[in-house]
Amino acid sequence: MIILHTSQNQTQKLAKRITIIIERSDDSFSAWADKIPGIYGHGDTVEEAKASALTGLELYKKHNAAKNIPVVLKNDFKVVYKFDTESFLNYYRKIFTNAALERLTGINQKQLQHYASGLKKPRRAQIKKISDAIHNLGKELIMVEL
Repeated sequence: MIILHTSQNQTQKLAKRITIIIERSDDSFSAWADKIPGIYGHGDTVEEAKASALTGLELYKKHNAAKNIPVVLKNDFKVVYKFDTESFLNYYRKIFTNAALERLTGINQKQLQHYASGLKKPRRAQIKKISDAIHNLGKELIMVEL
């Protein structure tokens, strides 16, 4: 799985973490909170699925008795989105071409295409290469000023 963090500010680094799993089906995206049953989202796009899951989180807090709400939802928390590799590569293909990902990760374009199509599943080491490359690029971009 590839994890994308919503923010890097100091207060969120100290907050508890809620992981929202994003997966693609044939015609839509699903989202749900890992380890918090009852929080789900759905949409035609990743953005819609994320928004739907966040709405589900708020509704969960609003419509449950305080004693039934997990501790993590009672305090500040940060949301982390976790994609399976196939969904991540397809969702971000307009931003990251296979050539760009090859330069970032060292994984050849044909192999990346196999992962994106679901023809092959990447090993943990390959997932780590992709995840590390994306996070390193993000850290580098945060330091850039124009």
